[in-house]
Formats: sequence, structure tokens, C-alpha cells
Amino acid sequence: MEALATTRMSSKGQVVIPEDIRGKLNLAAGVRFVVVGEGDVVILKTITPPSMDGFDNLIRSARQQARISGLKRSDITKAVSKVRSRK
Repeated sequence: MEALATTRMSSKGQVVIPEDIRGKLNLAAGVRFVVVGEGDVVILKTITPPSMDGFDNLIRSARQQARISGLKRSDITKAVSKVRSRK
């Protein structure tokens, strides 16, 4: 790991990411993270939206998998209606 620093957690559970690490990782205010914890390890992973090409590839792959499994548009419409009626 290139960057190493120490920090502490506040009574509200807030942790400050040191300025030099924020700079090296190009982190700005408002960046969102996924937090994973196990044992004595806590991992923060930035959430980055896919590029439009990546998103298009994801949609293409999902449509292909739906076709292979025999999923129809009407199946999706029914599933969405069912979930929406639960609220």
C-alpha cells in the first residue's frame, strides 16, 4: 500500500481520511463509499458509476441472459407490479 496514515473515530462514528491520502486518491467532499468490515479490518471502497460504454455492456449482457433464460417482457412487468403493490 502506497499511502499510510493513522486516524481515529469520533464519538459519532465519523472517521477523517487524512489530507495526503485524499489528495493521492483524488477524493473530494461528497464521495460515497461501500464499507466492508470483518474481524479487525475495515475497508472503504469508493463507489464509481460505470462509464456509458460499461453501462451499455451491462444492459446488453442482462438482455442476453434474459433471452437465454426465456424471460419475457411481460414477466418483468408482472414482477414490477407485484413489488410496487407491496408498499
